[in-house]
Amino acid sequence: MTTIVGLRCSDGVVLASDRRASKGGMIGSKAVKKIYPLDGNKAVAIAGQLSDANYLINLVKAEAKLMEFNRGFPLTVKEAAKLLANILYSGMRSYAPFITEMLVAGVDETGAQLFEADISGAVTDEGFTSSGSGSPMAYGVLEASYKSGMPTAEGANIATKAVKAAMERDPGSGNGVEVLTITKKGMEWLNLGGAQ
Repeated sequence: MTTIVGLRCSDGVVLASDRRASKGGMIGSKAVKKIYPLDGNKAVAIAGQLSDANYLINLVKAEAKLMEFNRGFPLTVKEAAKLLANILYSGMRSYAPFITEMLVAGVDETGAQLFEADISGAVTDEGFTSSGSGSPMAYGVLEASYKSGMPTAEGANIATKAVKAAMERDPGSGNGVEVLTITKKGMEWLNLGGAQ
């Protein structure tokens, strides 16, 4: 149970998440990391089983480095999302699904990119999206506030509001908001939500 949000902006992408990890009916941790860099211009946000997500992140990082070494240039954001989706699909096909959904975001030569990969291995190109138990509340804010072509500074504020809205109503989301912006200048971590 969690809330993650992604927005594609004019100059980059924004990923945001809450900080709570649930263990059944109790709060297991109040300081969980749910956004992970893949490299200097790509990152993922996770919703679902933490162990599956951590395994997938490490596997995608290793496979991406191997592919980059073999071909001499890094994966695009779309290629990284497709690599993740292929691994998710193979788990589903072998009846051992990875219980996680991920947002893959970054900036490459084609511009700002945001993709969502679900448990089945389906990957979709998104302007904005949310996942996790708090996503219905987050979508209310995103639908009302997101505008195509807005800058990452505005996107970071909207993403923060969306996660905060989820934290107000979803017991699986809480304990502050973590935000990552990715532009051509690099990655910047923001703590706009404060701890709760």
